[in-house]
Amino acid sequence: MTDVRSPQRRDDSPEESRKERIDRELMELLNELRVALPGVQFLFAFLLIVPFQQRGAELNDFQRDVYFVTLIAVAVATGLLIAPAAQHRVLFRQRDKEALLRRSNRSAFAGLVVLAIAIVSAVLLVTDVLFDLTAAWVTAAAVAAFLAWWWIAVPFWKRAHNRTDDPDDER
Repeated sequence: MTDVRSPQRRDDSPEESRKERIDRELMELLNELRVALPGVQFLFAFLLIVPFQQRGAELNDFQRDVYFVTLIAVAVATGLLIAPAAQHRVLFRQRDKEALLRRSNRSAFAGLVVLAIAIVSAVLLVTDVLFDLTAAWVTAAAVAAFLAWWWIAVPFWKRAHNRTDDPDDER
């Protein structure tokens, strides 16, 4: 008897079953999040120690407000970016990977949007402390435009110019 195994399949090939596609897409998403999380965790750790530094008490009201927004944004981004792995663990063997994949995708996208807010807020705060408020707003706006362009506009433009999002459609 010969051992007949299908060759390793890539992307959404016609031979890839629905279950294989969902498994692959979920693993791809979780692997992508593994790349983002160390940076988010580093930013969060940095923000947690700022109030305990000598200059932390010297912040003006605006800077304290921006710090608070940044801290909350990075906490929410961390929660949203970790949620797919947490849900995957809690829902292990519940046979609902497709719904998990959809929720995880939405959570990851929301996490990246909130992370962008955290990054822009952190740039606003640090630039205001080191330079002045005008430089801070200009720099933060430039970083926001950069992130909006590369993280959102370019991918959505690419998506709009692709033929389909439905992996069950023939390509």
